[in-house]
Amino acid sequence: MPERPLLVIDGDSFAHRAYHGLPKSIRRAGNKGGGAIVGFANYLLRLYEAERPRAVVTGWDTLDAPTWRVLEFPPYQGGREFEDEIVDQLSVLPEFVRACGFVTAKAAGYEADDFLAAAVAAEERRGGTALVASGDRDAFQLASASITILHPVKAGEIARIGPAQVLERYGVEPQQVPDFIALRGDPSDKIPGARGVGATTAASLLKRYPDLEAMIADNRFPAQADDLRLYRRIATMDPTAPLPPIPDCTPTWDKAAALARDWELKALAGRLGQLATAGR
Repeated sequence: MPERPLLVIDGDSFAHRAYHGLPKSIRRAGNKGGGAIVGFANYLLRLYEAERPRAVVTGWDTLDAPTWRVLEFPPYQGGREFEDEIVDQLSVLPEFVRACGFVTAKAAGYEADDFLAAAVAAEERRGGTALVASGDRDAFQLASASITILHPVKAGEIARIGPAQVLERYGVEPQQVPDFIALRGDPSDKIPGARGVGATTAASLLKRYPDLEAMIADNRFPAQADDLRLYRRIATMDPTAPLPPIPDCTPTWDKAAALARDWELKALAGRLGQLATAGR
């Protein structure tokens, strides 16, 4: 049988989806918020049961320290504010992941995206395959013959995105996605892009040129060259982010169930307890 894939999860992406998708009436011990925890756990268990990976890695943002992207480009993601309850749950979710027996990756200066890239690079070096679960389309840059993106869409459906799907959606190859973002811009991250260039023009340019650097060498965007290089660097996931070891794992659902009981999340504890009893 082929070796099982590595499952790499954008923790912040799924935690935010869960927080906004479930009622705020879900509480844990101390009358603290619990919806993001329960919803994230549902995603995690669903992905694990569907894919049966050899191991699971979750990447996390560090909210209390600036990333290298903000240091290089202060407007990056400017204006984002999170409610206290999601910040609180994000602070404890890595503990839940570890209780499940999975790897968590988090370090000051890096984003969850960077750990996705680092985990994928490490898995490719060992000759394995990986599944990258993220709601952020920036992750499409990681798609390859051995890497599939699991992208959540409406009604709980998860789309499987490979190079062909990236080309179909954006008109560019996966490795051109950072160039595409640099040219088109990204309002959610406050990346301005090239003046007068939208998605259609960006894709058209990337059919004519292999990358942004080739455009600049051909004297395109001379007044914006340095800015566009910066935007491309910001849009590129950093595969050198510091990763802990990622050995094959067996889930420790009993430990996760005990933590859920401590948090007084009874339904989640019951589901995890059933998995532990079934040896799944």
